[in-house]
Amino acid sequence: MTALLAALAGLLVLTGARRGVGGGEAVETVAAAAELAELDRLKARGLLDEAGWTAARAEAGRRILSAQRAPAPVRAGAKDRVWVLAGTGVAVAGALGLYLVIGGGLPDQPFERRVDDWATLSSALEPQQIAAVIERQVREQPDNPQALAMLGAARFEAGDAIGAASAFRRMLALTPGDAQGWARLGESLVRANGGAIGADAEAAFRESLKLDPSQLGALYFLGEAALARGDAAETRRMWTPLIAALDPTDPRRFDLERRLPPGGAQ
Repeated sequence: MTALLAALAGLLVLTGARRGVGGGEAVETVAAAAELAELDRLKARGLLDEAGWTAARAEAGRRILSAQRAPAPVRAGAKDRVWVLAGTGVAVAGALGLYLVIGGGLPDQPFERRVDDWATLSSALEPQQIAAVIERQVREQPDNPQALAMLGAARFEAGDAIGAASAFRRMLALTPGDAQGWARLGESLVRANGGAIGADAEAAFRESLKLDPSQLGALYFLGEAALARGDAAETRRMWTPLIAALDPTDPRRFDLERRLPPGGAQ
């Protein structure tokens, strides 16, 4: 395939260069001679007087001289095709040599085989690899809510917020009473939305608190949403129990106390 693409690229270059070879200057010379001859015929037939003929010839002469002074276009010579083909060949040979040095000795690594290898390892896996292993388990057990929860968490850690939200939605369709699942869904939606707490994320957090009022993550994000709307009372209602639940030395507690609207518990 590399050789075929290189040959096609060389053919396109040579075709484009060939269109610019020869004939250009000759065509311009013939056109100029024809224009001057036509002016002479018009004068001979009496259609141009002496003054008009002189002015027209002068104008035509200026155009011819201007065209002759213009920089000549770059045109391919007879030997240029040899250099083009040689350059293409060197590029292809270099690419092939680089492949043979770097990748030629490596065996094929099908994705499924790599997932097999990852599944046998107990540690040292990247989040993307963990997600791939769990995703296979979910394909085998699509109605396993625990596997779906693990898949959502793995995708979240791997930076795939949309995939995480999808996994948590599938889990919640099986176990709608999972308060932590609703909170994780809301957090995934927030990350997928670039940090903004949209209506769908807020609804997920409220469902989480309805099932378990002690969900700290839901309290935090709902307080952030209320603060962004300027709803001080709702912010205090969400963050006051959250502040109380955090250790006094926790820097997050200090930040929440600092940002809590006036009137909140300190």
